[in-house]
Amino acid sequence: MAGNSQRRGAVRKPGSKKGARKGSGGWGEQALEGRGPTPKAEDRPHHPAGKRKASVERSGAGRPESGRPESGRPAPGRSSARPGAGRSKPAKRSGSATHEILSGRNAVLEALRAQVPVTNVYIGSRLESDDRTREILQIATGRGYNLLEVTKPELDRLTDDSVHQGVAIQVPPYAYKDAEDLLDIAAESGKPALIIALDGVTDPRNLGAVLRSAGAFGAHGVLLPERRSAGVTASAWKVSAGAAARVPVARATNLTRTLVEYKSAGCFIVGLDGGGEVSVGDLAFSVDPIVLVVGSEGKGLSRLVRETCDVIVSIPIASTVESLNAGVAAGIALYEVAKVRAAQA
Repeated sequence: MAGNSQRRGAVRKPGSKKGARKGSGGWGEQALEGRGPTPKAEDRPHHPAGKRKASVERSGAGRPESGRPESGRPAPGRSSARPGAGRSKPAKRSGSATHEILSGRNAVLEALRAQVPVTNVYIGSRLESDDRTREILQIATGRGYNLLEVTKPELDRLTDDSVHQGVAIQVPPYAYKDAEDLLDIAAESGKPALIIALDGVTDPRNLGAVLRSAGAFGAHGVLLPERRSAGVTASAWKVSAGAAARVPVARATNLTRTLVEYKSAGCFIVGLDGGGEVSVGDLAFSVDPIVLVVGSEGKGLSRLVRETCDVIVSIPIASTVESLNAGVAAGIALYEVAKVRAAQA
């Protein structure tokens, strides 16, 4: 009957009453496992700090080939499912610890002719053949270089969207000469030394133009300061149209001190700057060993370099034009010196 306390289960045993328990994570098999302490921001992959850390680690590994790291992609030369897949972008900065990518038919061909060490040769698919590309393929196959056929989008990415003309090569960083090596090269040529020194020129395209002019007018080399100066990068190679493979480039720890050493070796130091003492066409030292110092378009020659020069020359230009960039100015000055030397020969 109702209320029969003798029926089994009619009365709860002490402590058997169900109810709320402390905690909200469940009990027994339904209990939740804790995640532990919150990781640091740099250890969380989706946090901005974590992304920066991952970018630094990738760039420090020496595998990315450009300033924009490519995540999850194999390095050049590794096998892939399709030709050219997974290759990272070329390094465009000076002094890369890995390699440089040179592009353009003239630059590539001149580098191969000069026997610059080559790791990979990239050839675009459906390449329109001409005499230069045929010679490039002949040299590459004859020397056993790693020849890779890639698509145009892949080649665009490798060369940072430069005008590659369907060919590119991967080469080690440029090997700079010592400053005194340029004097030795001039002595071996049997002609008066003609060296170009750049003071504060930071645009690699200007450096490439200077190299091209230096090769055209018989200069024995180009001298660069180690700091605050452009280096022989892929951009300089491209603009030089291959002259970087023929014209030696040296680096000086201290440009002023090196110019003093050149002066002690018998060279005249000629500074090229606006408002010079004489016109470059009237330079009396053209047939003598000279070092032609070219400053930047904006600042010109630095004070210490100007004081080291034996003479300052200028290029007459129209008053409506303020200045010429370093590449153009060096080309004009080299032409004037070469013209005088040819007349005296």
